Amino acid sequence: MSGTTVASSGDLLTERNRAVSRDSQRDALEDATVDEAQLQQTEAMAERRATAMSALGQAAQAEAQRVAANAWVLPVASYRLTNRFGQAESYYASGYHTGLDFAAPSGTTIKAVAGGRVTQAGYNGSYGNKTVITLDDGTEMWYAHQSSIAVSVGDTVAAGDVIGYVGSTGNSTGPHLHLEVRPGAGDPVDPYAALQQNGVTP
Repeated sequence: MSGTTVASSGDLLTERNRAVSRDSQRDALEDATVDEAQLQQTEAMAERRATAMSALGQAAQAEAQRVAANAWVLPVASYRLTNRFGQAESYYASGYHTGLDFAAPSGTTIKAVAGGRVTQAGYNGSYGNKTVITLDDGTEMWYAHQSSIAVSVGDTVAAGDVIGYVGSTGNSTGPHLHLEVRPGAGDPVDPYAALQQNGVTP
């Protein structure tokens, strides 16, 4: 009887060890499952963060490109400002000067001050060879007295693109670019002030 009792105790001990082992394996499996779930969650969060950062980067790049595309530049590289906006003079049909004059040698390249679409290009009476570029907001930029025009109606231009050449066509006493700025295609405003408001000082 004593031997049987000892054997039974041994069996119980073995069974207990097996149970402990099974519990340990189950706990280890559960821990592994939890670790895997946490890993997947962490990876998913990292992927979402990377996607969000990529979207922010693309948005920032698009905004930088938009700003660069809308940045204003001076229309000529070497010039001397002569007649200013608002000067009273019977010489002008309106009774006052409606633009800003950049005196420069004939043939000097004229660049688009801002990007837009060419809506007029040709000879226009006292303005001589004139190009009108309409900006996205409806503002018209007039470039007058050109010796020749380098763009056509319907063309899309960016700031800094060559659109023509300084001349003295129309009602002009010497080679220069007459620049007008007309918001909403309406009455002209001071080009000097408009240029300054857009980060350019003549």
